[in-house]
Amino acid sequence: MKKISLLLVILSLFVIYFALDLGQYLNFQNLKSKQGELRQYTSDHTILSVLIFSSIYILSVALSFPGATILTLAAGAIFGLGLGTLIVSFSSSLGATANFLISRYLLRDTVEKKFPDKLKTINKGIREEGSYYLFTLRMLPVFPFFLINLTMGLTEISVFRFFWVSQVGMLSGTLVYVNAGTQLSLIQSPSGIFSIPILLSFSLLGLFPLLAKIVLNRIRRNRFLRKFRKPKSFDYNLISIGAGAAGLVSSYIGATVRAKVAIVERNKMGGDCLNTGCVPSKALIASAKKVHLSKTAGKYGLDSVEVRFSFPKIMNRIQKVIRDIEPHDSIERYTGLGVECHTGEARIKSPYEVEINGKVYTTESIIIATGAEPIVPKIPGLEKVPHLTSETLWKLEKLPERLLVIGGGPIGCEMAQSFSRLGSKVQIIEMASRLLGKEDIKISEGIQRIFEKEGIGVHCESKAALFSEGENGYVLECESKAGKILFEFDQVILALGRRARTKGFGLEELGIEIKSDGSLEVDEFMATKYPNIFACGDVVGAYQFTHTASHQAWYASVNALFGGFKKFKADYRVIPRVTFTDPEVATVGLTESELIEQGLEFESYIYELSDLDRAIAEGETEGFLKVLTMKNSDKILGVSIFGFQAGEMISEFVFAMKYNHGLNEILGTIHAYPTMSEANKYLAGVWKKAHAPQKALQYLEKYHKWKRRS
Repeated sequence: MKKISLLLVILSLFVIYFALDLGQYLNFQNLKSKQGELRQYTSDHTILSVLIFSSIYILSVALSFPGATILTLAAGAIFGLGLGTLIVSFSSSLGATANFLISRYLLRDTVEKKFPDKLKTINKGIREEGSYYLFTLRMLPVFPFFLINLTMGLTEISVFRFFWVSQVGMLSGTLVYVNAGTQLSLIQSPSGIFSIPILLSFSLLGLFPLLAKIVLNRIRRNRFLRKFRKPKSFDYNLISIGAGAAGLVSSYIGATVRAKVAIVERNKMGGDCLNTGCVPSKALIASAKKVHLSKTAGKYGLDSVEVRFSFPKIMNRIQKVIRDIEPHDSIERYTGLGVECHTGEARIKSPYEVEINGKVYTTESIIIATGAEPIVPKIPGLEKVPHLTSETLWKLEKLPERLLVIGGGPIGCEMAQSFSRLGSKVQIIEMASRLLGKEDIKISEGIQRIFEKEGIGVHCESKAALFSEGENGYVLECESKAGKILFEFDQVILALGRRARTKGFGLEELGIEIKSDGSLEVDEFMATKYPNIFACGDVVGAYQFTHTASHQAWYASVNALFGGFKKFKADYRVIPRVTFTDPEVATVGLTESELIEQGLEFESYIYELSDLDRAIAEGETEGFLKVLTMKNSDKILGVSIFGFQAGEMISEFVFAMKYNHGLNEILGTIHAYPTMSEANKYLAGVWKKAHAPQKALQYLEKYHKWKRRS
């Protein structure tokens, strides 16, 4: 009722304003004709005149009445430049704040309920750069101020912040208008205020906030550099710490543009991906799949296929695969590209200095690409039990007879299935309610069904509580909804995710911010709080994929080398992920649960691979494709694929989403027959069928029926 009452008061004032034609007193001609009288009255009653004028100005702005420009001119004409500017400056800010508060009181709750996600994004920007946004808008007279007031009222910007930024931002424009008012006798019409000199002054005012933002940003960012002495010359343009995917791509880009670049690696070139991650795991998966195929030969029309294998030979093959790929990431290759490669320890001494093996080198920019390491939780008794991680399991010489995998994420699932297919009795322990918790629920159900079919024990909603030695190996005590469960095992793999490597590089001494998840805090340009120290790859968390590390490295290196001229914001809109289980899991964009969480309207369509000719021929009919689109649109919001070659099939959707192509365009693209990628087209066809124009089809049916009779 209070809101309705306030709204009625405002509407009544508007009715009075227009009914009594009060606007006639706020026009240029009236101001000119009354200028002498007003000046005389002001001279005789200065304080009263200031109070009356200020009240009229505040009320006019607060209620968004037209005439603020004429009132500003009047202030100059009546009170002169000094007093007029003072009156208008405070009156306009107070009126704008009142207008702002009216908007906040009447409208914000409604808008917040209707557009929560959009307002959340706007408020994030307001928190980070709100003063700059408001200041810039206040400085540009092309934006109606009443719209700025109303819009800002919908955000969470504080009243005090709104007032003082408005006060400062409007001051220059106020000065120009009031000054024009002092020259009122020389101006023949309101359009005179837009003469070339004044237009030029406003153009300069328009550029001022942009220049001010650059200067203030430099002051804000460079305040961390003040206490460090900047060298007169540098040994390098760029030093990259870490030679994994992120570090290698960063140094490669630097060398390509002829910068002097150094890369430091304390372990092996290629980082985790080559030596302990992507490459060895995919090699193991390949061997395990061949063994599994021999066990399922009957479905291909083969009587029997016996495969005899040696686990040590499989592990030797994995090392050979690593050696075969090593030249791509080797010191020799990167030295040939022009990168100076250092093996050893690196420590950042200052934003301009990196100590490598005891020697200090100077550099214009630094890129931290130190990667991540497996998380080893503090579970009671774990220290007494030999345990493996994704880094150490490649040293295994004997196939574990009973293997425990703690964690049902991508790494846990890949390793569990591989070792199971090689002959280990595998149990997966997962705290969450399902495997692959980030994926579509139907995919989680499918993976669990296949794992259980292959003899893998899956125990969700179970927590590892205590490790101990048993009579026949080792024992894990788990807490579950069913109570305590005991698991006997020979080896345990900890697959609980990865934590950024941030220790031992001098980051603590420099005070570089570390987020709650242990990863480095960087801005949209991949920079830390120091404008010349960047970070990319797993060390910044969020997307711990090799392809994302390479993606981030481009932004980090380009901004490090050319940020003084042009900076680029990292783009995370379309990042695919693949889990290399059998069947594979591939996802890009949002999942159904994420869309529901965000309160977005969408449509969901599924195409089963059991319908695809190539899948039938391959004997790989398990799985499906699922696309999520905007409601009543072919715009793709997310795609999940569960099936044979899912990692290859997802690429078409990644391309489509990146360049805003919809399902109609995929449907209209020729796909070779018979291929797995045809499923992408058929999925688009499922969407099209659901959106077929039924009314038009009815008319067509009648048309064809008429033609048959004629």
